Amino acid sequence: MKRDTIFALSSGRPPAAISIIRVSGSAAHDAGARLAGKLPPPRSAAVRQLRSPASGEHLDDALILRFDAPVSSTGEDVVELHCHGGRAVVDAVLGALGEFEALRPANPGEFTRRAFEHGRIDLTEAEGLADLIEAETESQRKAAIGVAEGGLRRKVATWRDRLLALSAEAERAIDYVDEGDAEAAQLSSDCAALASELGEWLALPRVEPLKDGVRVVVAGPPNAGKSSLINAIAGEEKAIVTPVAGTTRDQIEVPLALSGVPILFTDTAGIREATDEVESIGIDRARKASAASDILLWLGEAPESPKHGTIVLIHSKADLADRADAPPGSIAVSALTGQGITDLLERVRMEALRMLPRADAIALNRRQANLIAEAEAALGRAAESNDPVLIAEDLRLARTAFDRLTGRAGVEDVLDALFGRFCLGK
Repeated sequence: MKRDTIFALSSGRPPAAISIIRVSGSAAHDAGARLAGKLPPPRSAAVRQLRSPASGEHLDDALILRFDAPVSSTGEDVVELHCHGGRAVVDAVLGALGEFEALRPANPGEFTRRAFEHGRIDLTEAEGLADLIEAETESQRKAAIGVAEGGLRRKVATWRDRLLALSAEAERAIDYVDEGDAEAAQLSSDCAALASELGEWLALPRVEPLKDGVRVVVAGPPNAGKSSLINAIAGEEKAIVTPVAGTTRDQIEVPLALSGVPILFTDTAGIREATDEVESIGIDRARKASAASDILLWLGEAPESPKHGTIVLIHSKADLADRADAPPGSIAVSALTGQGITDLLERVRMEALRMLPRADAIALNRRQANLIAEAEAALGRAAESNDPVLIAEDLRLARTAFDRLTGRAGVEDVLDALFGRFCLGK
């Protein structure tokens, strides 16, 4: 199918030392030659003068790279123009490309989408690439690069190969029903083993806390020092602090990176019996945020703390004379003097690290985990069945889940949303 040839600035917006303009499609080489003269050999670079195809005006001296389909980043013919990075230069070159009837500006993520559609990457690698582009911390970068480089794709390929072998055994069992129960028992055992391996992957820390930040909620009664603590952690006045109880009504979020670990601190309303409808809404939100948090910092009395999997007891206002002695197991802090803030942040960082994937591990996102869970469930049913026909059907369902995971089938509903996350030149 003949497709439009697209072009876009693929580097950051000028001014810059160098700007990279990418052209991809069947007319890419012709457009490159009309703009820059004779193109270099495939996968080679050469310096050429760029001239306007309409007027012949000298636009810039640029480094030209040529890539031939199908061994290019998009799977199509590609030309890259490495120009000087001034705004006027970039605008002139883009304007010249726009004069070609066969070319049009690229849509966001269109280069990467074409790479996916031509089989240069699968859907998991595209998701990893999107996460890599959006990574703001070192831990986010490490998690994204393993998926972007095909780590999950290779693992899914091995699972799918095992599924195909199991499916072949199931079909054989259907054709040779008189061979006894030994083959069926072995087939069930192999299905159970693969289901167990998928379950182990599902139990690993997910990527969402890396992308969104580990959710740390500061909670406690009114006037316990929650907003002051948030301000001390943020290093600026994020929350309103007054002696009036119930000042905080809505949630205030402060994203931070602690030695590369993304954290989302949330200040909440003081938990007590509400005095008005607005405060009641704030307190209800505080309780829900506390329950949904990954880590709860509790500034009240220990016996009054809510049940939580990871709770850190905070003895606030430790600078006051009557607050000098902290209860056992709590961290004494003072938002006024800074006492204990460093210790608290280190405790939060260490707790957060337990909830994040290892630096060398492949972390699943929600979509990927849901599809692997579908495959696990199908394999679990197959492991408990003695009917080879039902086993074969469950194995087919597991393969379908893997195909949706990698983008082989049934993913049209996620493509627009995914590739819309990319910039114009990616």
